[in-house]
Amino acid sequence: MATESKYTLPRVMTVKELSDYLRVHPSTIYKLLRRGELPGFRIGTDWRFNAEVIDKWCLERNMKLPEDPSTRN
Repeated sequence: MATESKYTLPRVMTVKELSDYLRVHPSTIYKLLRRGELPGFRIGTDWRFNAEVIDKWCLERNMKLPEDPSTRN
């Protein structure tokens, strides 16, 4: 009788996979990492990104209130 795992591993992406997923250039990913704006973690010298965390990060960035048009120049 095989035991089924109750846990699933999160989907992890590389910089290339994330840049394709977000449709941005890989240099944009590195720029956001340098600024501390993008959630990621390192494995050795390589960056990795949890897909669920990235999706949540995207939603939070898109939910920011837009600027008040009356304050624009």
